[in-house]
Amino acid sequence: MKKIKEKTKIIGFLFPSYSVFIVFIFIPLVYSFVLSLHKYSLLSYRSAKFVGLKNYQTLFNDPIFWTSLKNTVLFTLFTVLPTMALGLAVAIILNKKLKLRNFFRVSSFIPVVTSLVASSIIWSLILDSTKSGLLNSILVKIGIPPQAWLSSSKWALFSVIMMYIWKNTGYIMLIYLAGLQSIPESLYEAASIDGANETQKFFFITLPLLKPTTNFVFITSVIGSFQVFTPIYIMTGGGPGYSSNTLVNYLYQTGFQDFKMGYASSIAYILFAILFLITIIQRKYFKTEEIIY
Repeated sequence: MKKIKEKTKIIGFLFPSYSVFIVFIFIPLVYSFVLSLHKYSLLSYRSAKFVGLKNYQTLFNDPIFWTSLKNTVLFTLFTVLPTMALGLAVAIILNKKLKLRNFFRVSSFIPVVTSLVASSIIWSLILDSTKSGLLNSILVKIGIPPQAWLSSSKWALFSVIMMYIWKNTGYIMLIYLAGLQSIPESLYEAASIDGANETQKFFFITLPLLKPTTNFVFITSVIGSFQVFTPIYIMTGGGPGYSSNTLVNYLYQTGFQDFKMGYASSIAYILFAILFLITIIQRKYFKTEEIIY
């Protein structure tokens, strides 16, 4: 009887969370997969027409999909590693005993808590293609012609990448800072006694002990980069052409502008499959060992 009461209490505590999960995540997840097997338009009053895997077959022959996938991969490659490296560098600097250290920590984190929409609008003004744009006005003063940052297929994706790195470096810094502060100072003191320099301490103490933090930062950053939407939607709209379009932007355009919900659902499941595969690979090849000090 006592065990039954305990199980009832446990179920009672878990029921609200599981209810939210089932209603708002699991059911929509299953329904979207079912919808990906149908041809369905929001503009039509007709019921969804079952087409099997035709949406997926069409998707793999869709040049816009492949362009969006390529842009997503490029965006991930040029944001994840630079942001991690920059965040780690800033964390190491701000982990030292400096004057106004807390001020610089807060300043570095301000972009993270700033609205992504507001940040995208501000960067759109900074990267304005005319001479009045802040960056172009600086370039003109030093003798460099103004660039079409957001209206050129050459620079559009790169411009969003710059904004994204600026926006997320503070978050990476904070995670790494927490990891650095968990490393016992005694290890560095022992290394100093053995004659190790700062470079050796970094590669033989700091980096190995930050491996769990690095694994966490890496996989969450990759997932976040693959799901990027807001800055591209506001700053470039996926253009010019499709030069800065990503998978999530293409999903939005297909589902909520062209109203092809079945086709959009197939894009969503391809994105899910890619992220799931990346997660499996990361867990297999970058296993986190338990570190005992």
